[in-house]
Amino acid sequence: MQGIRGLAAALNSSGRFKYKTPEIAVDHLVIGAGVVGLAIAQRLCEKFPTKSTYVVERHERAGEEISSRNSEVIHAGLYYPADSLKTRLSIRGRELMYERCQEYSVPHRKTGKLVVATEEQRLYIENLHRKATKMEWPPHSSSSLSSPALPTKLISGDEARIMEPNLSTNIAAALWSPETGIVDSHSLMESLEKDILDSDAGDLAYATRIVRVDPYLPESSKEEHDVQGWVVQTATGDDTENVESDPILARTVFNASGLSGPFILNSLLPAEKRIPMYYGRGSYASYKGPGVSGISHLIYPCPDVGPNAHAFASLGTHLTLDMNGKIKFGPDIEYISPQSEEDVDFWARHLVPDDSKLNEMHDAVTKYLPGITLEGLQPDYVGIRPKLVPPGAGAFQDFIFRTDYPSQFGGGGAMGQGPMISLLGIESPGLTSSLAIAEYVVDDIFGGIST
Repeated sequence: MQGIRGLAAALNSSGRFKYKTPEIAVDHLVIGAGVVGLAIAQRLCEKFPTKSTYVVERHERAGEEISSRNSEVIHAGLYYPADSLKTRLSIRGRELMYERCQEYSVPHRKTGKLVVATEEQRLYIENLHRKATKMEWPPHSSSSLSSPALPTKLISGDEARIMEPNLSTNIAAALWSPETGIVDSHSLMESLEKDILDSDAGDLAYATRIVRVDPYLPESSKEEHDVQGWVVQTATGDDTENVESDPILARTVFNASGLSGPFILNSLLPAEKRIPMYYGRGSYASYKGPGVSGISHLIYPCPDVGPNAHAFASLGTHLTLDMNGKIKFGPDIEYISPQSEEDVDFWARHLVPDDSKLNEMHDAVTKYLPGITLEGLQPDYVGIRPKLVPPGAGAFQDFIFRTDYPSQFGGGGAMGQGPMISLLGIESPGLTSSLAIAEYVVDDIFGGIST
């Protein structure tokens, strides 16, 4: 873990792109077409049908980074502090996810999950269960108040082995989470894209990069009162040396750029206040072989219950299923470092799966599924998680939603006018929480500003 450092890079640090006066304007500009960005744009189109909503994504397709490289699990909301946004938005997001999947025929399955524990880990799942019984439905929930927000059940190791006979005899107890499930994340994103494109004022621009962001500088005193926002310059294509940028006046910006989350803010902030981002690489392996016959539930080990139990860096190397019944193990976690501040997309070089982690994975999963063979594990894919704290930091890190205004950086208007809402550290349970994040950002944060 030594030598890991954060990337505090800033957009347009070379000064290649100069300020330009915008030629067109949009009401809402969403940066990033991952599942969270798409969910925000879809909700904006739904809530403000006469306002223009424009999504800009640098890749050629939606969800090419975090959204397509995860476990595709619909989490119940078990693991995080009861008063955290991760817990609130996971529970509400789970509710919205199942509703949308049913309404839009998005492939999904409520598999349920077993969190399995050895005797020395029993206290961990007992504490999870105790917390779950006290959870209340978060704001906006439509579910009956008489039903538990986070249903769980403590069962013995023998009861767990009745459900999953392949489990180790060392498993002394388990926590059953019936609301956990899986979803086809690509079909989910396609349903959100369709909603945006079918709306009257929504649009998507792929293969389009953000190259510079500035507070809008009004050209007259009258305009200062009428127009506030941000000048966002976009560029299409990979030729960064010769491409010309197109300036857009965005009256509101929603920065949902995932692994690039802080870069825009860092271009506006003084160097000493820049926000570093850390990156956690997680490898997944597929499995074909003995020791998993008839498995139909997700199986999670207990996370580290030692001195770093509250770091929440990883939930352990767990077993998940996809919609075709394929068995996967992962992710593990390995922090990676950039070589320089200019090496912004260094993480892309770490996306190639290899077999270097298979022995460690095998050691981890055979603690609860002893029949798994090393030969049956094959490298599958790799995901990168945006972290706001370095490894070993210890403290729990929640989602962060930050609001800035042009007036803070020399632009027009006053506090409360022309907001930029930045979403930082949106890792797991980001997929589960995506629809609830959109609701929270659009209804609560932006709605509270614009009313």
